[in-house]
Amino acid sequence: MFTKIVVALNDLPQSQRALRTAIDLALACNAELATVSILGDLPTYASFAMIVDSNAPSEMKEAQRQAHADLHEKAFLLAKEQGVRTKGSIIGGREVQAILHFLKMERADLIVLGLHQHDFYLARLWSSVYDLAQEAPCSVLGVH
Repeated sequence: MFTKIVVALNDLPQSQRALRTAIDLALACNAELATVSILGDLPTYASFAMIVDSNAPSEMKEAQRQAHADLHEKAFLLAKEQGVRTKGSIIGGREVQAILHFLKMERADLIVLGLHQHDFYLARLWSSVYDLAQEAPCSVLGVH
């Protein structure tokens, strides 16, 4: 059914549930699993931090990259425990466009997304999920 499954990672619990679902599907389908996360822009206060320490933005970016690397390492270990082949990628760019490009490059059959239920993110989330679902070159599975 599926040969290449991609799961989008971040540090929220919904993402971890999506990861576990993607691992189960990959195991059932004997599919490869790819994890992807987006290295976003630094928060706006980073420009103020630069006034105090000119190295602050690069240090913040490195801390962000390391946090993403840790997420992928944990995902790799969890998948390995289940006998699922996986690889992780940290990508930059605008959220939806970066994921769409990644899906095409990986020739993914399915992307698994954690659906965030926080009111604060709801409008942005559904806009992103809708845009992704409309343009994705593969099936999209949302996990609560």
